[in-house]
Amino acid sequence: MTATADADIGRRPTQGVSLHDDDKRDRGPGPRFHFISGLPRSGSTLLAALLQQNPRFHAGMTSPVGTLFSTLLNQFGAGSEFGPVITKDQRRRLLRGLFHSYYAEPEAAATRPVVFDTNRLWCAKLPALLDLFPDTKVIACVRNVAWVMDSIERLVRADPFENTKLFSDETERNSVYSRVDTLAQRNRLVGFAWSALKEAYYGEHAASLLVIDYDLLAQSPDKVMRLVYEFIGEPWFAHDFDHVAYDAPEFDQALGLAGLHKVRQKVAVESRRTVLPPDLFEKYAALSFWQDGGGSAANVIRIKGTPP
Repeated sequence: MTATADADIGRRPTQGVSLHDDDKRDRGPGPRFHFISGLPRSGSTLLAALLQQNPRFHAGMTSPVGTLFSTLLNQFGAGSEFGPVITKDQRRRLLRGLFHSYYAEPEAAATRPVVFDTNRLWCAKLPALLDLFPDTKVIACVRNVAWVMDSIERLVRADPFENTKLFSDETERNSVYSRVDTLAQRNRLVGFAWSALKEAYYGEHAASLLVIDYDLLAQSPDKVMRLVYEFIGEPWFAHDFDHVAYDAPEFDQALGLAGLHKVRQKVAVESRRTVLPPDLFEKYAALSFWQDGGGSAANVIRIKGTPP
């Protein structure tokens, strides 16, 4: 990738993907919903910080809506005493109402008609999201998994006197190998997000998914953001890539991982050497399945001319 290279959306033309979907079925009272998901430390907070510059958009870091969504599903499902008496239509209304109620602040609803809710869970919930909001789009931020692990490891090392809640005991946190392998488990921070993304990428609803590589966003933010607008069918807004602001120090402090959601003021590439041992870096660098476009209808922002 180069900073001067043009970018486009790579997709399988046989799928008939429309970047300007006119389906208005979810456009009753209240905002239109899209979702930000993907891997941690891969630009989701940066993307949200850029999107919220647009006065029509509401965007931010991970919201509690995903957790509330899962809690409701658990109450609906088999094994719950209430499951048998809640119909499918009632489940839809309750779940759809969750989103509309959470984002129902009068001022926000009037001035920001497009909402981007962020949660790594959403890639694993595409069938439900598209049932509730048929014209919704999911934007998945990705990055070479080795650099994801490197980024988290740097934050852990930045404060050696804090035991982050990412790890539950000394066995998990005692070395870089145990820390990285713990994060990679399918029910932990990186492993869950990677598994959910892979499910969405190869799933039957992949045409509603846009994959953005962090490196390309950092190198060519204007080109990438224009493709994002094309994908969601919204009119272009001129963003300021030199003055980006976002931070959530209280949330990060509670997690014991300072700087997790802090966005640098200027969108730019930051070159550095990895802090991971070579064998560990090589192991996780091989997991970027989205670079292979075969077998998926997902939209992927690529360097123009790169084979799908």
